[in-house]
Amino acid sequence: MRRITRTITTLALSAAMAAAALTAVVTPPPAQASGACSNSGTGIPLPFDFGSLGFPRGGAAQGPQKPLPHFDNGRTKTISWVTGPLSRNKTFTRFGISGTDVGVAWDNGRGQTLMAFGDTFGNCLRQDRGWRNNTLLRSTDTNLENGLTLQRRGYAGPMFGAFGFSGIEKTKIPTAGISIGGKQYVNYMSVRAWGPPSRWFTNYSATAVSSNNGRSWFTPQSTIRVNAGVDVALPAGWPSVNHVNPLFQQSAYLKGVGDDAGWVYQYGTPNGRFGAAHIARFRPGDILDPGKYQYWTGTRWAGGAARPAAIVRGPVTELSVAWSPYLNKYVMLDSPNGVKLRTANHPQGPWSAGRRIAPSSLELYAPMMLPSSPALRGTGPELYFNASRWDDYNVALIRTKVR
Repeated sequence: MRRITRTITTLALSAAMAAAALTAVVTPPPAQASGACSNSGTGIPLPFDFGSLGFPRGGAAQGPQKPLPHFDNGRTKTISWVTGPLSRNKTFTRFGISGTDVGVAWDNGRGQTLMAFGDTFGNCLRQDRGWRNNTLLRSTDTNLENGLTLQRRGYAGPMFGAFGFSGIEKTKIPTAGISIGGKQYVNYMSVRAWGPPSRWFTNYSATAVSSNNGRSWFTPQSTIRVNAGVDVALPAGWPSVNHVNPLFQQSAYLKGVGDDAGWVYQYGTPNGRFGAAHIARFRPGDILDPGKYQYWTGTRWAGGAARPAAIVRGPVTELSVAWSPYLNKYVMLDSPNGVKLRTANHPQGPWSAGRRIAPSSLELYAPMMLPSSPALRGTGPELYFNASRWDDYNVALIRTKVR
């Protein structure tokens, strides 16, 4: 049994190292990218059928985006589209983006908001649909009540490439971002293949680094966390093969404050949208060395040999976490059935029961808080977040009030 386990781990490790070696952009063949405009790459339950929408087969050039549904219940309100041809940012003509999702947001350390998006497509009438594994956009907008304005213009190229073949590596999706010491760090998952709705399979998660504000990225092999679920001792600088890795295939970053200051916290969930959330912590200078991470066991912080305890029971979906000086609490968003908000006094919890702040009828997923929100600056109760919509496969700006 040990020999079989090591063989499986070796295969997974080889795939992870080969995929991570793709530091240059790799464009998948047209046959692999052809599903992007039909939304086959996201694993969400409502794939587009352009024929039923009245578009010519193969997709309309600008994709399936429709006007953003109006919603305002006094606490939560849909503000505007962030991406898509119907957005105020006109991302189809400015950035070559008809559809995208996720929109992980963080402050770059100088007051600029960086946003990393997942699978992105452009002109849906092109053979390759203008498909990219991921993209990065920027904003300095702090007045979000009338929408989020993106900076500059020009074709938005991919952050980092992938093989582009299902069963090996279909794509790489950013799940978390943080700025430390003037550098940008993005945690991403290497998706091996998309499965049934809300299920997908990963090779590994890893952390990419940028020293030039996101214009180029590099993935140190030491940050690769192979999704094998076993422990294998490897030399320093090699990918990690550890039993905790499957719990951290998708992530969210948080900088601690008060008694929790001096630590960076990483929240993790397994691949897909049905697992529980766990938490690790590390010193800022150790972000590229998972061997120095500590894990919450339910009673204490312990090293990589620990058995982490779930801090929020599943299903937990793509999530974001931040400190709110307005509430004097940590805030967590995810979207298992509508968008839910939780609070805690410490990063590891205990976390409150999820309070639904947006109904499932809005079809939102991947709620990613914006660092310029008043609730995260201590100037008011308004919390703004990016959220993707199933039908339109684009990112919208949503506002809620945390109190």
